[in-house]
Amino acid sequence: MQPESITLPGRTAPITWRRSARARRISLRIEPRAGGVIVTLPARASVAAGRAVLATYRDWVAERLARLPLPVVLGHGATVMLDGAPRQIRHRPDARGTTWLEGGDIHVAGHAAFIERRVVDWLRTQARRQLGQLAREKAAGAGLGLRRVTIKDTSSRWGSCTASGTVMFSWRLVMAPPFVQDYVVGHEVAHLRHMNHGAEFWALADRLTPHRSVANAWLSANGAGLMRVG
Repeated sequence: MQPESITLPGRTAPITWRRSARARRISLRIEPRAGGVIVTLPARASVAAGRAVLATYRDWVAERLARLPLPVVLGHGATVMLDGAPRQIRHRPDARGTTWLEGGDIHVAGHAAFIERRVVDWLRTQARRQLGQLAREKAAGAGLGLRRVTIKDTSSRWGSCTASGTVMFSWRLVMAPPFVQDYVVGHEVAHLRHMNHGAEFWALADRLTPHRSVANAWLSANGAGLMRVG
């Protein structure tokens, strides 16, 4: 489908159209990263029907988008979270190396134009190391076959699991507190045995991580802010 947008008071927001064979009705969801709205259509629903639903809930979309935190530009002096703790970005143009943690701050060498890319690359590396190790430990402890861990830049999902044994995590998860990371990793590792959200899945997930309720509450309150970084 061609790029499309909706005009709201004080802004224009992008629309992402998705079609799902499992969907039973047209649904709307705010996409915090781009500051837009996702419209999911059942297999036989028309785009025109989707536009009609969007028009009906235009005020709801406008209100939800207005609540989104402001985007965080990763430049000198900006603050970014790491393991739930705020870290300030310090540009070190004359220093050697690329990006490193020192004195509680994230230091970035080189030209200012590369700060954002280097900080994101560094956070992705931290996510790959931390989340990968945690996933392997949980899978081994439960006797589950974990084939691979991948780190991606997703627009909404914190993690996913495939039937072939690959688990995926958003690099932005490394900005959340450790108990949130523990929950998301435990949740996805549990899917290595149960590719559903039935009672047996939740029983295993709760054995792998004790943080379900507090982590979900934290993500509900702060997840959109993490999606607005970078």
